[in-house]
Amino acid sequence: MNDRDVLNRIDELVKEEHALLERREAGQMAAGDHAALDELQAKLDQFWDLLRQRRALREYGEDPNQAKVRSETTVERYEQ
Repeated sequence: MNDRDVLNRIDELVKEEHALLERREAGQMAAGDHAALDELQAKLDQFWDLLRQRRALREYGEDPNQAKVRSETTVERYEQ
């Protein structure tokens, strides 16, 4: 997966997130939508982390393909 692929996936996830948030604001969320939103936001954090890893590796002359998707638990512990 290259940077463009990661960015495309982030874009897809952001669109899904916005759709769910709009439903929430309109009071139209189904029972499972809350869990889906949480899962989606965690996945989004993972892809942003992957992109940051790739950029950092590249900046220091390393292979960006060494970057790996880290666990949800690891990514969610980062300071916002």
